[in-house]
Amino acid sequence: MNNEIARRRTFAIIAHPDAGKTSLTEKLLLFGGQIQVAGAVKSNKIKKTATSDWMDIEKQRGISVTTSVMEFDYHDYKVNILDTPGHQDFAEDTYRTLTAVDSVIIVVDGAKGVESQTRKLMEVCRMRNTPVIIFVNKMDREAKDPFDLLDELESELVINVRPLTWPIESGPRFKGVYNIYERKLNLFQPSKQVVTEKVEVDIHTSDLDERIGAFLAEKLRNDLELIDGVYPDFDVDAYLKGELAPVFFGSALNNFGVQELLDCFVEIAPCPRPVQAEERVVQPDEPKFTGFVFKITANIDPNHRSCVAFCKICSGKFTRNTPYLHVRHNKTMRFSSPTQFMAQRKTTVDEAWAGDIIGLPDNGTFKIGDTLTEGETLHFKGLPSFSPEMFKYIENADPMKAKQLAKGIDQLMDEGVAQLFINQFNGRKLIGTVGQLQFEVIQYRLENEYNAKCRWEPASLYKACWIESDDPEELEAFKKRKYQYMAKDREGRDVFLADSGYVLQMAQTDFKHIKFHFTSEF
Repeated sequence: MNNEIARRRTFAIIAHPDAGKTSLTEKLLLFGGQIQVAGAVKSNKIKKTATSDWMDIEKQRGISVTTSVMEFDYHDYKVNILDTPGHQDFAEDTYRTLTAVDSVIIVVDGAKGVESQTRKLMEVCRMRNTPVIIFVNKMDREAKDPFDLLDELESELVINVRPLTWPIESGPRFKGVYNIYERKLNLFQPSKQVVTEKVEVDIHTSDLDERIGAFLAEKLRNDLELIDGVYPDFDVDAYLKGELAPVFFGSALNNFGVQELLDCFVEIAPCPRPVQAEERVVQPDEPKFTGFVFKITANIDPNHRSCVAFCKICSGKFTRNTPYLHVRHNKTMRFSSPTQFMAQRKTTVDEAWAGDIIGLPDNGTFKIGDTLTEGETLHFKGLPSFSPEMFKYIENADPMKAKQLAKGIDQLMDEGVAQLFINQFNGRKLIGTVGQLQFEVIQYRLENEYNAKCRWEPASLYKACWIESDDPEELEAFKKRKYQYMAKDREGRDVFLADSGYVLQMAQTDFKHIKFHFTSEF
């Protein structure tokens, strides 16, 4: 059992939109032998699309809308990889995914440097002390000076860095990278499908001058001396504590510098780590199985209207057809067809170990954050829903399809893409999201996956907050005074819909004993 757990590597790829996460994922799958030809994100009819962007809307727009799970074997390791959406409107999906991984690869665009979304995601990693590796992408285009980039990474992401590969020029002059970790030179040949050659070169001999020219050879020697002088030696323990980030340079699109990243990653990245539950800390090598659901996806297979719950295994071994306890319902369940993923393709699996992510068929029994165990009552925490900031009323645009619309809204809300509130004053359904793009995705998916049409009507609201109070009289008085702005969420909890910041502030001042919460976990 310990061998199985030690060879697991579960990680997420995160970044600002357009830095190259999905392209990097494709190339990692290429090395893992899972795909023979790497797909492109912006696809036309001739090219193959990226494996991890499988929804129609993702293929059309060239962005990731949902986290994809992929797994492959590489040397002696089993790699589980989660490609997350970079777009800020889907940040909640990405935050939840970070609770299910043991380490993270951050992709940074060599020309743009650190962008806003990268900073936010790094804060989440810092809260959980998640080990981070940085991959500076797009070196085959004009990029910033590598030393400036390293300074920017240190100051913006508040973490110490140590380069393990070093680029020789960038853009049209890009010659390749020198692998400091293995002391080898990799020469660049622009090709999207084939892997580049590696040359062992002693950097102090004239052999280097012949390969890249005397001027660049001299510059490389000076740079490497400077790196050794300025940056501390690479220390694996500091990396595992989340205090030091190794940096790699390359071009994911041209398949360059990716294998160095993967080779070093499987060697130093942590195997599954202990997980904090509300009752106690769960160790991965405990004999009994525990796991939690961190994501639900509807319609992975358009021919079957089924949902799949993604379960991260925290300890022990999961076996097919074994009875496990669903803690929230307090009843025993068996799973006859648990699956493992290659984005949309899935295969039935008989057993899985701590660190793996499996899909469980879900007919409405699961919610995000549910726990499965072999009988012990445990609750894993830290899967928040944030208070939405954009609101629209959802109305049925086709009276013949009311049933399909209701089912569609229900399943999409289970995924946690958005939140549904029922206004107590007029009984209308109100949908709240973190970003505008989610309304378009919901409308598109309702039409294409559920054959239901909806139309949006504007609602001018500022914020939704969950309220509770130890003083029932004051709570009643508040509800009476604000009856037009009271709603219930899907759990039946009271939600106050404030129409401006000023109104919210006044409510907080007038009603001293009422607590206002901005995440659904309290």
